[in-house]
Amino acid sequence: MTATKSTTTKRAFTAASFDQYLNEKKLMGSHCANCDANFLPPRAICPDCYDDQLEWVELDGKAKLAAFTSIYIAPTAMINEGYGRDKPYVAGVVELDDGVKISAQILGLDAANPEEIKIGTPLQAEFIERGEGDEKRTFLAFRAK
Repeated sequence: MTATKSTTTKRAFTAASFDQYLNEKKLMGSHCANCDANFLPPRAICPDCYDDQLEWVELDGKAKLAAFTSIYIAPTAMINEGYGRDKPYVAGVVELDDGVKISAQILGLDAANPEEIKIGTPLQAEFIERGEGDEKRTFLAFRAK
């Protein structure tokens, strides 16, 4: 396991806390000391052993592609980023070396040629900033190595 326990201040296990860490360019999950499981997105209660004494861990972001799709009909937020029928993007399920899976946008792959994309492609977490001013947010993505 490559996760490291966080030495930062204790934060609640909420979507807002997860987003705060993304803004800090940190990929944080939760770790159950009772059964040694990691979770991403983080959870406040372990779904395996039901323990509630979880702690934040920083994940190194090394991963591989577990599943994917090319998206041509984009939601409004992605259309605003320039994606659509003429410029599809890849979304996928990513399996981190830390043993957790999460869905995210996959960068550095040719969405217009999905037959060339391979399951198991090595990936690395990347943080994408979108929007401006008060609307600025950081999103988790993964880039093919």
